[in-house]
Amino acid sequence: MSEKNEHGIGTTCVQGGYTPKNGEPRQVPIVQSTTFKYDTSDAMGRLFDLEDSGYFYTRLQNPTNDAVAAKIAALEGGTAGMLTSSGQAANFFACFNIAEAGDHIVASSAIYGGTFNLLAHTMAKMGVQTTFVSPLCSDEELEAAFRPNTKAVFGETIANPALAVFDIERFAKAAHAHGVPLIVDNTFPTPINCRPIEWGADIVTHSTTKYMDGHAVHVGGAIVDSGNFDWMAHADKFPGLTTPDESYHGIVYAQKFGQAGAFITKATSQLMRDFGSIQSPQNAFYLNMGLESLHVRMPRHCANGQAAAEFLSKHPKIASVRYPGLPGDPYHELAQKYLPNGSCGVVSFDVAGGRAAAEKFMAALKICNIETHVADSHTCCLHPASSTHRQMTDDELVAAGISPAMVRLSCGLEDADDILADLDQALATL
Repeated sequence: MSEKNEHGIGTTCVQGGYTPKNGEPRQVPIVQSTTFKYDTSDAMGRLFDLEDSGYFYTRLQNPTNDAVAAKIAALEGGTAGMLTSSGQAANFFACFNIAEAGDHIVASSAIYGGTFNLLAHTMAKMGVQTTFVSPLCSDEELEAAFRPNTKAVFGETIANPALAVFDIERFAKAAHAHGVPLIVDNTFPTPINCRPIEWGADIVTHSTTKYMDGHAVHVGGAIVDSGNFDWMAHADKFPGLTTPDESYHGIVYAQKFGQAGAFITKATSQLMRDFGSIQSPQNAFYLNMGLESLHVRMPRHCANGQAAAEFLSKHPKIASVRYPGLPGDPYHELAQKYLPNGSCGVVSFDVAGGRAAAEKFMAALKICNIETHVADSHTCCLHPASSTHRQMTDDELVAAGISPAMVRLSCGLEDADDILADLDQALATL
């Protein structure tokens, strides 16, 4: 579990999660080992029974991963964290840890296409149904989405690629009124620009592949528990946490590990054990290197994103621009509340002339690379309707805030003038 953070967020980015002792490596060591030696079978057995803390197999836990997870938990203000093999694995684990066959989830419709597919189709095949609501839905519409078997509410702080800003406080209030936790994917703002737990979120997830890594060198995810949700107060809703787990000799997670550790311990002991979606120690090392500069990089990403959004909003060949930092954006007011220091470096916009014009514009770019990626040091762009969200129907695309002409631009760390010049010359070809 994460210790209480008493330092500024920049110091935590650099030094959180790992404190070397005299003569030990300054950087988090890469423990590149699948297994760990013990002197007696009893000593190992106590680990399998969750009676002692320690390591016996990297599929469940690894010292490198735990140090980096502790840093992310400290950055988010949570009590415990874990790393996963991807952001998708993090979102799946966060939901499936408390919702199983016969259960229900309420989710914002403005989320990443892969996560929409996970909830709408894959988890539906596993017996977990999801009701999607607009992030701007009325109170009546939000209330109507809940069912007696609802186990969680899910949303993204800043939706990818619609850039809708999630009203965390409002959705947290609704979730808690129904005795369920709020899960928030905080990938785009990172804890540098928003800490959802401070606004009422109970579980925070990340695709660490994005800004946290920042250099497109690893794929990974993370889950952080706030430690604030009282599982025992809603024991009937969450039997997996509040009744004996026979696969671990009758342990009741919420009793043995308390609010601070129950959720992550169960996710590790059950889901990581059975699904094996572990992040490799090598990737955790890369992630930690990225985290050390996160607080320095995010302001530059935001500044470049703001500059690009302002440039595009005035260009005659751009039909519309979505960026919460722009006055007049539908989510500008919410961004001022939750993201006063900036949102992210991602700008979504519609090219005048539709899908064909968008594709021609992208083909003319020189600095901005066409990639299935976002949120790293290189400026890149993507056509969501034909790539990340191509599995969605036209109606689902509209609900997610995506049009056939939409381009998602991710501003990197280059000089802003060079990014704008590249956009300008590409638009000149239309």
